[in-house]
Amino acid sequence: MQKDALNNVHITDEQVLMTPEQLKAAFPLSLQQEAQIADSRKTISDIIAGRDPRLLVVCGPCSIHEPETALEYARRFKALAAEVSDSLYLVMRVYFEKPRTTVGWKGLINDPHMDGSFDVEAGLQIARKLLLELVNMGLPLATEALESK
Repeated sequence: MQKDALNNVHITDEQVLMTPEQLKAAFPLSLQQEAQIADSRKTISDIIAGRDPRLLVVCGPCSIHEPETALEYARRFKALAAEVSDSLYLVMRVYFEKPRTTVGWKGLINDPHMDGSFDVEAGLQIARKLLLELVNMGLPLATEALESK
């Protein structure tokens, strides 16, 4: 990295992250996973459009920080979803960041080791692996998209 007297004067290092395409290639979806995701999206669309009479419920933790805990939550969530499936379609909220937090831990993607190392690439890989495991469980998943202003 070239330095000059005015720009980026406080930057000491830079690490290039893997692209989304590289991440997906490293942890690809199977055809079965793709079909399950497409089916979940169709069900959600049908509920929103009124073609499915159930109530859509998206719920889950504020931010996931331990994959094992998230998997335990998912096992219980799946059992509950089966119990109420006649009237409710439960979608597990899976979010990995704390975008509104200004002090402290910023989320699994930003700081996966919870030690201030900000190993973002490891965080992205952990998140992708967890999402694949949750899809393997047959769970419909939702996340949050925020404007970066």
